[in-house]
Amino acid sequence: MKLTNVARARLEELRLDYEDFLRQRNFPLWGPEHPSLKRFKASRCSSIADLRKWLVNEKNTDKDGHAQTNTNQKKTGKMSLRVSESPCEFVPDSVLVANASLSLLNLCCYLLDRQLSTQAEAFEKEGGFTERMYRIRTQRRRTK
Repeated sequence: MKLTNVARARLEELRLDYEDFLRQRNFPLWGPEHPSLKRFKASRCSSIADLRKWLVNEKNTDKDGHAQTNTNQKKTGKMSLRVSESPCEFVPDSVLVANASLSLLNLCCYLLDRQLSTQAEAFEKEGGFTERMYRIRTQRRRTK
């Protein structure tokens, strides 16, 4: 339980570091209902390659979640902004990655909280490691 709690505390420190990173640069901290964050959760990234794929897809997605297409892109190889978009809507990679990381950290902290709860219940029912070892040793002595 102690080590699980230490791991939980370390992840909480990392979460605060990511939040500081976003705040110090005046970048947005996304809420759970943010469209990009919903797409990230739906992608269920299981590797860094999956994260990179989501990042590329997200950069090629407009604010409504539609793929950005441009006939001039095929000719020039460059993506231009639509008339309805402004350069202010550009989202840096660091914002995407930081918010995705925060989402993963929140999930990890939630899972560790559940594990701590389960460990606490087991500790109440079965005792700690030392108590269980003592019980095993005394049972073996009685059977000899």
